[in-house]
Amino acid sequence: MPQMTVLEILNRTKVFFEKKGVPDARLDAEYIISHGLGMKNRMDLYLNFEKPLSPAELDTLRPLVARRASREPLQHIIGDTSFRGHIIKCDTRALVPRPETEELVDMAKKSLEGIAAPFIVEVGTGTGAIAIACAKEIEGAKVLATDISNDALALARENAEANGLGTAATDTAAATLMFAQGDLLDAVTGDIIAKVAGDVSAKINCLIANLPYIPDSEKGKLQPEVDKFDPELALYGGPDGLTLVRKMLAQTEGKLCAGASIFLEIGSEQTPMLEVEADKYPWLEFTGSHKDYCGNIRFVSYKAK
Repeated sequence: MPQMTVLEILNRTKVFFEKKGVPDARLDAEYIISHGLGMKNRMDLYLNFEKPLSPAELDTLRPLVARRASREPLQHIIGDTSFRGHIIKCDTRALVPRPETEELVDMAKKSLEGIAAPFIVEVGTGTGAIAIACAKEIEGAKVLATDISNDALALARENAEANGLGTAATDTAAATLMFAQGDLLDAVTGDIIAKVAGDVSAKINCLIANLPYIPDSEKGKLQPEVDKFDPELALYGGPDGLTLVRKMLAQTEGKLCAGASIFLEIGSEQTPMLEVEADKYPWLEFTGSHKDYCGNIRFVSYKAK
């Protein structure tokens, strides 16, 4: 019996994924097969379409295909994802970073132009992707990333180390990136600020957060990749999804430099509520909603008065 080729396995896997409801069935099949066969990228897959597969190679691919067919996230199976070109390890300890979220870093970079050694805080860091991107891409930045989950922080620290970021401060130098455990801005204590920014009285130049914003009523209704594999703590934000957002905004009083920016990822339908409620935070100015690369409203911003 002739051995099946890479192309034949790819086509069979695509059809199998389609039957199981896997989004982007062809693309995911390409990623899984190239990963399972130890290829550097998908281009190698195309260059080896006629290659016959050995029984051992098929045995390697079968469990990977089965995992994706069960709707386990592709990033968990491969083990990582790219976020702005930085390789971020992914597993069940934190939400898989989405490509759309990358724009938060661009917004932060633009807001910090001309500010030397800006002090950036990211709340709810998860995998650490946003904090790592800010630390690596914004010159002189001192970044503090917080999360309530110790499991998520452990993953974020692993990712920081893998991306060449030291997280230890010394008596003579502040850290480029540090992590702190706590409930939203409660984690930003004077001791931590001193270690990161070099001055216990330093105030935040830019605050970034991608907090849970899905209403509790959506539990059990999300795609299986999210519902079964992302931690519930990172998904749901109360009756209308904004409980944690409101709590964090209330905590910002006195913690921001004049003119400092806040950038939040939210659901598109939540913008009107946040704009109406802006007067609850008189030290902040609501500066608008912003679309992602796909043209969907995904972010809101504030500026400290």
